Amino acid sequence: MKRSSTRFVTALAALLLFAASAGAEAPKKPALEVKTLDGGTFDLAAERGKWVIVNFWATWCSPCIKEMPDISRFVAAREDVDAIGLAFGDEEEADIVAFLGKHPVKYPVANVPIDAPPKDFGAPKGLPTTYLIAPDGSIAKKFTGPVTSSELEKAIAAAAKAKKS
Repeated sequence: MKRSSTRFVTALAALLLFAASAGAEAPKKPALEVKTLDGGTFDLAAERGKWVIVNFWATWCSPCIKEMPDISRFVAAREDVDAIGLAFGDEEEADIVAFLGKHPVKYPVANVPIDAPPKDFGAPKGLPTTYLIAPDGSIAKKFTGPVTSSELEKAIAAAAKAKKS
């Protein structure tokens, strides 16, 4: 009996450590300030009052390329939603600009080198990775893998309903 108790305590400790490290991935209200490819600055704090899509992608990622037009249409159709695309990789800025010439989007894009991910978000574990930020600046939902406008709409509705409860 003592051996199984020790295993249980060890497993519980490992689970708690994993949960703590998973929760440490991004703060509840992350900060993000990046220089965009058009020479501007995107500051997540300045977007308070709107839903914000923070989308990590790469030029070589086919699911990323597939979701970009849908995210772009979603942002263009809603005045209460903004987005920032974070080109995460080791591509040169000129290559990303050329890529966006062939795959235009309706939101700003920043080049985020692999060795310098945003502090409060860290490096994504897979691409695409998308965070939906609520109007109060908190993370409403994280999507790993491609996201659709329908999924974004459902996440916004669920988060808004939860805030009212």
